[in-house]
Amino acid sequence: MTVLLQIDFPYAGPFGREMTDAFAGLAESIAQEKGLIWKIWTENAQTGESGGIYLFENMASAEAYLTMHTARLESFGVQGMRSKLFQVNEDLSRITKAYLG
Repeated sequence: MTVLLQIDFPYAGPFGREMTDAFAGLAESIAQEKGLIWKIWTENAQTGESGGIYLFENMASAEAYLTMHTARLESFGVQGMRSKLFQVNEDLSRITKAYLG
């Protein structure tokens, strides 16, 4: 069963193109994580937030990534990170056109 991981945290920027330029290397690294199907990067300059929505092949991969990424964000000085894990109802998600890999 696929697993969705939601992460968000306070973030002062950069946003948009500058964020892309600053984190392209990190994105390439994340793309290689075991069990990752995809990640959607999220940002909201007006509320000062950033994060991502991730789809993993299984709970073990999602939990391992969350542990590693929490430590990485903390090493960057990020505080106030929030995360949630959800099992995906694949049948209903396919009906509503979700891409599950």
